[in-house]
Amino acid sequence: MIKPLETLIKILNLEENDYEYQDKAVAGGLGRYADTWQKQAGSMYGEQHSAWIIDIAERLRAYSSLEPEARQTFMETLRQTLAMAPPVEEDTALSLPEPLPPQKTRRRPATSPQGLVAPVTVASGVGQKRAQLLNKLGVYTIRDLLYFYPRRYEDYSKLKTIDQLEYDETVSIIGTVWDAGGRKTHGGRHVFRVILSDHTGTLELTWFNQPYLEGRIKPGMQIVVSGKVGQYLGRLTMNAPSWEPVSRKDLNNARILPIYPLTEGLTQRWIRLIIERTLSSWASRVPDPLTDAIRSAYNLIPLSRALMGVHFPDSESHLKAARYRLAFDESLYLQLGLLQQKRNWKSQPGRVVEVAREQLQAFIGSLPYSLTRAQERALGELLGDMASGQPMNRLLQGDVGSGKTAVAALLMAVTVATGAQAAIMAPTEILAEQHYKSLTLLFEKFPEPPSLALLTGRTSGTEREEVYAGLAAGSIQGVVGTHALIQETVSFHDLALAVIDEQHRFGVEQRAQLRQKGYNPHLLVMTATPIPRSLELTVWGHLDVSVLDEMPPGRQAIATRLLKSNERERAYTFIRRQIETGHQAFIIYPLVAASEKIEARAAVDEAERLQKEVFPNLRLGLLHGRMKPDEKERVMASFAEGELDILVATSVVEVGIDVPNATVMLIDGAERFGLAQLHQFRGRVGRGEHQSYCLLLAEAKSEDALERLKAIEGTNDGFVLAQKDLEMRGPGEFLGTRQSGLPDLPMSIYADTRLLHTVREVAAQILEVDPELAQPEYSLLAESVKLFWDKGETS
Repeated sequence: MIKPLETLIKILNLEENDYEYQDKAVAGGLGRYADTWQKQAGSMYGEQHSAWIIDIAERLRAYSSLEPEARQTFMETLRQTLAMAPPVEEDTALSLPEPLPPQKTRRRPATSPQGLVAPVTVASGVGQKRAQLLNKLGVYTIRDLLYFYPRRYEDYSKLKTIDQLEYDETVSIIGTVWDAGGRKTHGGRHVFRVILSDHTGTLELTWFNQPYLEGRIKPGMQIVVSGKVGQYLGRLTMNAPSWEPVSRKDLNNARILPIYPLTEGLTQRWIRLIIERTLSSWASRVPDPLTDAIRSAYNLIPLSRALMGVHFPDSESHLKAARYRLAFDESLYLQLGLLQQKRNWKSQPGRVVEVAREQLQAFIGSLPYSLTRAQERALGELLGDMASGQPMNRLLQGDVGSGKTAVAALLMAVTVATGAQAAIMAPTEILAEQHYKSLTLLFEKFPEPPSLALLTGRTSGTEREEVYAGLAAGSIQGVVGTHALIQETVSFHDLALAVIDEQHRFGVEQRAQLRQKGYNPHLLVMTATPIPRSLELTVWGHLDVSVLDEMPPGRQAIATRLLKSNERERAYTFIRRQIETGHQAFIIYPLVAASEKIEARAAVDEAERLQKEVFPNLRLGLLHGRMKPDEKERVMASFAEGELDILVATSVVEVGIDVPNATVMLIDGAERFGLAQLHQFRGRVGRGEHQSYCLLLAEAKSEDALERLKAIEGTNDGFVLAQKDLEMRGPGEFLGTRQSGLPDLPMSIYADTRLLHTVREVAAQILEVDPELAQPEYSLLAESVKLFWDKGETS
């Protein structure tokens, strides 16, 4: 018997703790689940509570339209709304199926010596009921509790006073509640307002549809609130801030207090108390995996001191030292794992794949263009790997249009010429079809062109069976496909080369499944998202890396212009003129649907407005992440085939659509995207012979946003932009938003480039003397590395 409220809370816990606000906790996202919630909750709670049910459904839909950075604050208000749930009798629970989450294994309890694997109920003050709530946060054991890091801190010695506040800044304020009360608006929504005061001024706080706050926030209370400062009629305001009561102890000691992720039923005060008790009893028992020599050489504080400091620091310097130590540990576990993977890969036998120089030159000479020096260099590195007798494991990174496909085509031709097979896997059907068409045109000009097949979800039954048979028999020498290539029904006669395009779109397991289709085949992964050279070894320590840092001659640079919001009509006029000359355009928005919380235009609403008011005589299509995969593929195909003049979309077009006739990319709300995303959007145009344009329509209120937009306007070089992105955000945040298939790195955000390179050197030195980490002095380190990577595979 399922209760809708409990099910939704479980989903939110999964979304917050496992998926980190990526809208992946339930298939299709929370917005899609809203209808299921509304139906189930309506049947359980009845018509009299429909306003509360509908409010939650609307919030779920709004959540999916937000960017991940905004979802964390929104999640807190959503949970507060859920806390207003009306009572329900036990026997009214519905017999409805649970929603199916994505295929992801929940984190298993940690393993570590000296009793740290004991269940969390061993901690003082944690009973079975609270333990179940902690389980929702991924905390199962004592060790999990010790490593349950705060998401931020409140330094009571440095909080601003109200008279120091500035509009649009996100801050925390301590004050006394002067007045508090709720009322119903004409639209039926409940509004709860509080006047907060300190000795310097007043701040008006507002919460919508949270009437339960009337019983919790009362005049005379001291509370701390955190949120974004706004203004209304000249008054300072804060909408839906997070809040909690303040104790005299915290104020008197001017403490740096941790703020933890929460789930319904747990409070900050309780979690702080439990973790403080656990640290007192257990921190000193945590075995330190680093030797005294390493700690001394790199000025690292003991692990027990680091754990105390990350939760309850004595000072800012203590917190900094704690973060550094924990970031060092994380980075070391990562690098040791990556280097061991590389060693293991190189230790396997591989097949020699090479052809005579004359035959290679015949392939190169058949291309309709000359290779760039970067392509020649990369091709030499790749062919050297394939002829070495060890399986190639290399990444080819290059900007959009740098010629990665041509290099892959030559590798496939060489492989087929030796009597073996080659496969290339792409993340979408559209991209797979584009590769198939490009390779077919190239292979037609080759002496003895390879037989090539396409295998995607669209491949018809009869044709699919023919492809299966051809691959198994070896009559099909090369194949381009999607995830369909890694199905159990697909077998190869002799797969010697596997190429994976846009590798970050595939998980470790999917890449491994393609490799398993042959006997230690050579593996090439490709990406159009450049990483600065200073981070290559850190991110791709298990791969050899080749770089295409030169564009083919004659390729026109995309003209990029930054426009203000009042120049929107000018942008529309420019698009209209381009379409009149026979071209097509993209218009990108940051949101799928409109949201009360975020002032930004949304694709669904704008598509309707543009069709009716701006481009009534043109053919517009709509593309966003909430659409079903086949719907998205249909719309992209229509645009690619020229059946649409304008494609209105969200960030779903970042990768995977090649329309040479599209010459304009308009990004409305450009300040809401990161540098890498903006550059990828721009790469969707300029794919043909015509001059192309990227228009950045923005309301850049912050210096960071303006700096990002000016950087995009100033260069078309993806490597220059990647370095700029690294400089602006730091390596920790840069890595945290880009990598797929690596374990979680919660402390890496505090790592700088120097630390990452230092750790890489330490890892290499350790493995040089003890490749298996088998020596007694490294036994604890070996266990920590295993635990770190095991979590990455199951989280």
